Amino acid sequence: MRLARTEPTDQEPDIRARPPLVREFLLVAGLFLAYKFGRQAANGHVEEAFRNAGNVWDLERALHLPGEGAVQGLLLHSQPLIHAANTYYAAVHFPATALFLIWLYWRRPAHYVRSRRVLAALTGAALVLHLLFPLAPPRMLPAAGLVDTGQVFGPTVYGQTPATDTMANQFAAMPSLHVGWALMVALGLIAATRSRWRWLWLLHPAITLFVVVGTANHYWLDAIVVVALLAVALAAFRLPLSARTVPARLRGPGAWGSGEGAPVPAYAGGGSGTYEGGVRPAISEAPVASGTYAGGAR
Repeated sequence: MRLARTEPTDQEPDIRARPPLVREFLLVAGLFLAYKFGRQAANGHVEEAFRNAGNVWDLERALHLPGEGAVQGLLLHSQPLIHAANTYYAAVHFPATALFLIWLYWRRPAHYVRSRRVLAALTGAALVLHLLFPLAPPRMLPAAGLVDTGQVFGPTVYGQTPATDTMANQFAAMPSLHVGWALMVALGLIAATRSRWRWLWLLHPAITLFVVVGTANHYWLDAIVVVALLAVALAAFRLPLSARTVPARLRGPGAWGSGEGAPVPAYAGGGSGTYEGGVRPAISEAPVASGTYAGGAR
């Protein structure tokens, strides 16, 4: 007997698992606004942010992590490469995550629900850390000796005066949501698809890590912490079994459990098979569906 195997779903989306569109739009927009306002509330704390930056820098050296300057040195060899890295940092983060959620919503609703929950939990945890642990990025730390590539070569999303920047909180380096969101996008697409090329999505978080460190916007520890937070969120919001696996369609009209063309044992009398000598066994005189018995006797 051939057993049904399970594999990642790649069929038409189950619309029953798709939440109402308007509700989801309002929910995601509300979460985004809450995060932006929360970051603004965490602005300031200049002295604390620079003190924490010095501690993080010293801890990385004590842990023998590679210097961020080694990555930036690769970018400084080419001005077009620096400009491309700054553009990637400024322009890819939000659109890539938004497109990821939109695609999951329409094509993989069950995966969308889980991914939205994970991203919300990860972002909420990051906001708490931003409030409790303001951190100046390495581009601001004199001891790091790094170049603020955004200000020098452009483009940049930050103002020249971090303490009064009304567009973004520049002291929210820990953890790096650029890396966290990029890794979630890659893992979500790998889980939701089954193309042999799907593992290439890991290039997105890899490039993002290279960019955020090379442009001196984040420390290595910012990425390490966000990966740990993402692992906790993924464990807390596990994908439903029905979305993880689906029985593969069995081939052939005689596959068991297909509902039609199922093999009928010879002794049931319902098959068209022949018997030795052309005579059916006596057991073929089985009760018929109407409830009468052979000879009309009950």
